[in-house]
This record gives sequence, structure tokens and C-alpha cells, in this order.
Amino acid sequence: MITLVGVFIFRSCSETKEEKSILKENSMLIQKQIANVSKLIVTEGNFAEVYNYKDSQELFGPLITADKKALVVVNAEVTVAYDLSKVDFELDEENKILHIKSIPEPEIKINPDFEYYDVTADYLNQFDASDYNKIKKNVNASLMKKVEASTLKSNAKNRLISELSKFYMLTNSLEWKLVYNNQVVEQNLPELLFKD
Repeated sequence: MITLVGVFIFRSCSETKEEKSILKENSMLIQKQIANVSKLIVTEGNFAEVYNYKDSQELFGPLITADKKALVVVNAEVTVAYDLSKVDFELDEENKILHIKSIPEPEIKINPDFEYYDVTADYLNQFDASDYNKIKKNVNASLMKKVEASTLKSNAKNRLISELSKFYMLTNSLEWKLVYNNQVVEQNLPELLFKD
């Protein structure tokens, strides 16, 4: 009888230890998977723009002016990325839940290549650094409007969803739950991520 009780106690302790070990391995696997994704460039696009710059200065009232102008052709490469190392998450090992608290905003980077044509300036109104800075600022603002109006951001969201779906598949295969915004993620990941 004593031997039977001893075997029963030994078995129950070893099963609990084994379950804790598996739970710890699962937690480490989930953390490693999130760390591996890191910065994700989800979409790239190319934009072209022709920008006509003109500046006039009145010298002696409106009768005499000094003009300067430039025709600028801009080819820009635009990337949309998510830094998934900034995903705020928490692992609840006891209840087998991965809580995703927040997802970072997309990072839009514009890399323009400027080519200047037909640059002319009057003697009393020469081009200087401030003119080139103004052209760069105006072109970047214009390109950002084009990016916002394009499908780049929606394409980026779709790629982000496909990457985050890997978290869902991983947690599901390990019999964990994935929770975002206090809601359990099942198949409605896009609705949960991008609802207003």
C-alpha cells in the first residue's frame, strides 16, 4: 500500500514538472517568433514628379523684378515598414494567453532623387541653399500626399495581417489563445487590427 502511494505521488509530481517544462518551452518559442520578425518592410513603391519652381523678388516696386526658376524631375522610392520589435505584448503562461497590447504605426520613408533642369536666375536673385531646401520640402510634402492617396498603405496592412497571422497559427498550434484589444483572435484578425 505504501509503495502504491509512493508511486502515485512520484508520478503526479513528475507530470506537473513536465507540464511546466512544456509551458516554459512554448513561452520561449512564442517570444523568439515575435523577436525574429522585427522590422518588416511590407511595401515598396516608386513615384515620379515634375516640379516647377519659380521665385520672384520685387526690386523697386512691381515695375522691376528679379526672377529665378528651376524645373525639377524627382524619382522617389517609398517604403512602408512596421517595426514589430515595438509590438507591446505580454505572455500569460499560466492561462496560455498571448496578449498583444499595441501594434506600432507604419513608418513611411521617402528617398527622392532630384534632377535639376533649366535652372535660371537673375543676377540680383541667385539660387541659394534655402531655395533647394524649399524645393525639397515641397516635393516631400507632395510625395507624401501621393503616398496617402495610393494603395501602398492598404497593401502594407494586408502584408502586416499575413505576418501577424503567423502569431495566431503559432499560438493556436500550441493550444494558446491570442488576445488583441481584450478580444480573443479567431479568424477576424483584420477587423480587430484596423477597426476605428
